[in-house]
Amino acid sequence: MVEAGRSPNIEILSNTDLLSLTGKPGNFKAELQIRPRYIDADKCTACGLCTTYCPRHLADSFNEGLDLTRPIHIDYPQAVPASYFIDPDACLYLQHDTCQICVPVCRANAIDFSQQPRNISLDIGAVVMAPGFGRVPEEALTQYGYGQHPDIVTSIEFERLLNPAGPFEGEVRCLSDKRHPKKIAFIQCVGSRDLGCGNGYCSSVCCMYAIKEAMVAKEHDPECEITIYYMDIRTQGKDFDAARIKAEEHYGIKFVRARVADVIPWKKNLKLTYATMDGVHRFDAHDMVVLSVGLDSPTGARELADITGVELDKYDFCKTDFFEPLASSREGVYAIGAFQGPKDIPESVTQSSAAAGISAGLIKGQRGQGIVVKKYPKEKPFKAKDEPRIGVFVCHCGINIAGVVDVQKVDDYTKDMEGVVYHAQSLYSCSQDAQKVIKEMIQLHDLNRVVIAACSPRTHEPLFQETLKDAGLNRSLFEMVNIRDHCSWVHANEPDKATDKSMDLVRMGIAKARHIQPLPEQTVPVTDKAIVIGGGIAGMTAALNLAEQGFQTTIIEKNDKLGGHLLDQRYTLSGEDMAGYLKKVTDLVAENRKVDVLTNSELAGLSGFVGNFSSVVRTGKGKKTGEQTIDHGVIVIATGGREHAPVTVLGKKVPQSDKFITQRELEIRLAGQGKNRAPKSVVMIQCAGSRGDDLAYCSKTCCTQAVKNSLKIKEINPASQVIVLYRDMRTYGFAEDAYREAREKGVIFIPYSMDKKPGLSARGSKAEVSFHDPILQDNVTINPDLVALSVGTVPEDTAELSKLLKVPVNADGFYLEAHVKLRPVEMPVAGVYLCGLAHSPKPLDEIIVQAQAAAAKAAIPLVKGKVSVDPIVSSIDKDKCIGCRLCATLCPYQAIEMVKVDKKPKAETVVASCKACGICAAHCPTFAISMGGFTNEQITSQIEAFGEALEEA
Repeated sequence: MVEAGRSPNIEILSNTDLLSLTGKPGNFKAELQIRPRYIDADKCTACGLCTTYCPRHLADSFNEGLDLTRPIHIDYPQAVPASYFIDPDACLYLQHDTCQICVPVCRANAIDFSQQPRNISLDIGAVVMAPGFGRVPEEALTQYGYGQHPDIVTSIEFERLLNPAGPFEGEVRCLSDKRHPKKIAFIQCVGSRDLGCGNGYCSSVCCMYAIKEAMVAKEHDPECEITIYYMDIRTQGKDFDAARIKAEEHYGIKFVRARVADVIPWKKNLKLTYATMDGVHRFDAHDMVVLSVGLDSPTGARELADITGVELDKYDFCKTDFFEPLASSREGVYAIGAFQGPKDIPESVTQSSAAAGISAGLIKGQRGQGIVVKKYPKEKPFKAKDEPRIGVFVCHCGINIAGVVDVQKVDDYTKDMEGVVYHAQSLYSCSQDAQKVIKEMIQLHDLNRVVIAACSPRTHEPLFQETLKDAGLNRSLFEMVNIRDHCSWVHANEPDKATDKSMDLVRMGIAKARHIQPLPEQTVPVTDKAIVIGGGIAGMTAALNLAEQGFQTTIIEKNDKLGGHLLDQRYTLSGEDMAGYLKKVTDLVAENRKVDVLTNSELAGLSGFVGNFSSVVRTGKGKKTGEQTIDHGVIVIATGGREHAPVTVLGKKVPQSDKFITQRELEIRLAGQGKNRAPKSVVMIQCAGSRGDDLAYCSKTCCTQAVKNSLKIKEINPASQVIVLYRDMRTYGFAEDAYREAREKGVIFIPYSMDKKPGLSARGSKAEVSFHDPILQDNVTINPDLVALSVGTVPEDTAELSKLLKVPVNADGFYLEAHVKLRPVEMPVAGVYLCGLAHSPKPLDEIIVQAQAAAAKAAIPLVKGKVSVDPIVSSIDKDKCIGCRLCATLCPYQAIEMVKVDKKPKAETVVASCKACGICAAHCPTFAISMGGFTNEQITSQIEAFGEALEEA
C-alpha cells in the first residue's frame, strides 16, 4: 500500500463513489463523487492528538466492533493515505452543530468542517472493478448462536483478535471475561454451501484461513486445544495440503468430520451438538467458537452493476465468460478478486496483474502519455573517510515483535554504540507515516547509513531502500535486521532470550553498517521481444497477450502441434465446447503477425540476463534437426503438465484390465458417438495416486472432473449407476452447484478414509471394488462396468529446464514462484515468468488468467525499455586476479567472463547476469572477488560484533 501511495502514476481517491460510466473501450468517462473527510490530507501529520480530545466514542468497525474508537480516527497505522478522517454520522458537530473541540487542538490546522462533496470527471480507457467481498446473511450466523453469547465470534472477528493491531494487540481472549480460551472450535461452511441463506457455492478460502488462524492461535498458546469441524477439507491450492498436514501433525489441531447442529451457552462454556459420519450424536464443550464465514458478493454489487452496465450471476457476483474469466458483459470493463467469485489471495493478486495487462493492451495507443517519471533528489556525496552517522529504527509491530521482544530495551541498547547518532522506536516501520519520519530524520541528523530492525528483508527491504533514495541517500547505505522471523517468531516462548538475540543482531547490523559503502545504480537496455516455452493454452494465451501489447513473441513447443493437455479435453463443467475454443485460440495465434511458432522445438541453451537473453532453439527431429538463436528480453514458462500414470493406487498395483480407465479417457469416451459410451454402472475413485498415495499433493481439478463426467453419464443415460468414492470433495467455488446437481440426479458420493481404503481388483473380465460405507457401517463389494480413476496431474519436463534456466522447483516438481502472494507469476530469476500447469495443477479458467498475468508482468521491462540491476553484485580486483578461471567455471549464471588485460587473462563480472549468490567470492584463491553489500570487511565486522557478547558473558 505504501508503494501504491507514493507512486506518482497512481492517484488514490479514497472516500469516493462512482456515479456513472459512459463511453466505450479506450474512451470511457467516469463521473465520481468525493465525499469530504473534513480533514485536509495534505496538512494532516497523523499525530493523533485530535482523537485524544474527541469526547465521543463509537464501535470500531475496522476491528469488527470489538474495540472503541472516536468519530475522528484512522482505521489502522499502515492506512493509505496516512491521515485521519471524521465519521459524519458520529461527529457531534456534523450531527448536532456542537463541540468542534478538535479544531483548536490540531496544530497543523488540518480540520476543515467546511468541506463539501465534490464531483469530478475522469477520461479513462479501461475499468477494473475490485470492490472486494461482502458479509454472509445474518441468518447464517444466528443458527449457531451468534449474538447470543460474546464468545461465539466470526472468523473475521477472530482474525482481528489475532492481529497485532487488533483490540488485544494480538492476544486471544474470550470477549465475555477476557480470559485466555483453552478450547476453541472452528465451524466450517457458515454462510457458504448453504441453500438456507441463498449461498449454494463454496467460498474456497474458509478451510485454509481456518487452518491458518488455528495455527497462529496455537503459536500464541501451545496448550490451547483447537478442533475444526468440517464437511470437506478443501485445501486445494498449491502446498495447501502440506499446511493442513502440518496443522495436524505439528500443531496438534484436531479435524472432525461432522455437521454441527447447534451451539448452546453452557455455564462458562459453549456446548456444540454435532453428528459424525457414523450417525452418532455427540456433545463437546469449548471456551470459544469461531464461525468460518464465507465470502458473499460485495455490498452494493447491484448498484455497481447498474452504474457500470454489467451483468451479475445468480449470487450477485460479476458474471464473466468461462474462456474470458475477467471480462464482464460490458466490453472494456473487467472484474477481479472476490467480485469475480470467491477466491484466495494468490489468485486475486494474479487476477489483478492479468487485468492490468489486458487493460494495457486495450489502451496501448496511449502508452507513455501522461506518465510521470519519478525524480529523486541528487544523491548526497559520500566520502569513505567521513565518520559513520548511523540512524537505528527498531520496529514495534504490535505483538508481532513487541509481544515477545522488549523493543524499548533493544532501542536503548543502541544509543552508545559507535557511529550511532540517532535511534528511535517505530510502531510500524513500513507504514506511510513512518517512512516519512525516517526520511525526515535522515535529513535532520545528516544520517549517512540506516539500520532498521523489523521483519523480513525479502519483502520489505525494497520499501526502505526507496525511502533512502527519496532522502538523497544511496539505497545500499542500508542494513536490515530481521528481529521478527529470527527472534520473536522462533523464540515466542522465550522473550528474554529473544530480546538478547535481537540485541545481538542489531549490534551486528550496526557493526556492518559502519563499513557499508554506496554501490552504483546500473541499468541495461532491453530487447523488446519475448519467448514463451510451451504451446498449450497457457503459452498461447500469454503469447497473444504480449502480442496485443505490441511485442514480438516466439512460442517454442516440443510437440508437432499446439494445444497441450487441452487436446484431450472435450467439454467444460458448464458444457462449453473445448475443441471449438482451442481451434479459436490456435487460429488467433496463426493469424497474429507478432507471434512466431516453432513446433517440434525445444530450448537447447540460454545465456544472458533480464532484458538481454539469447536462446538457442533446437528444431526438428532426426537428420532434419537444426538450431537457431533468438535474442529476447523476457521468458515465460508455460511447459504445462500431464495426467499422472500411477503404478499403484491406494497402496496396490492398478489392475491390468480395460475396465480401469482414467477420468481423461472416460471424458474422451463420453464425448464420442458410441451407443454404449455411458456405462450402466461406474465407480469413480478420487485421489487415486494423489494426496500422499503416490503424489503428495492435491491436483485441484480431479473432483470437478469427476462431477463433470458423472453429469455427462447421467445426461446420456439417466439410469446409469454412478458411485464416487472420495476423501474430500473439492468442488470449490461455483463448482459446488454442479456437485449438488449431481447428487440430485442420483450420483452417489461415499467418503472413505486412508484407514479404510477402497480395494480394487480384476476377476476375469470383471472389475471389483470393495469399500467401507460409513453410513451403513458395513463393507460393500460391487462389480461395476467401469472404474474411473482420478489420477491427478504432474508437471511436464521441469527437471532439465529448471537447470537450464537456473530456476527452482518445489518438492513436487512444479516451478517455485518468487513469492506465493506478492509475486505469484514471477520467478526468482529476473525476467523469467511462470503460468499454467507448470506452476501447479489448476482448472482452465485459472490457467487463462495466470497466463494473462504472466504476460502482463513480462511486458513491464519490455515497455520500460530498460531494467535496473541490483547493485549487490560481485566485483573483481584485477590486480589480485590470477586468471585461474575457477570463478567463471563455477558461476551458475554465466555472469563471469574472461578478458585480456596486458595480455593476461582476468575475470570480469557481467553485472546484469550476476545474482549475488557469492559462489565466486567463496572459491577465489586470492580473495580478488568481493560481493557488494557483503564484503569480507563487513562480514568480519559482524562476526567480531557477535563475539563481543561472548566476551561479556
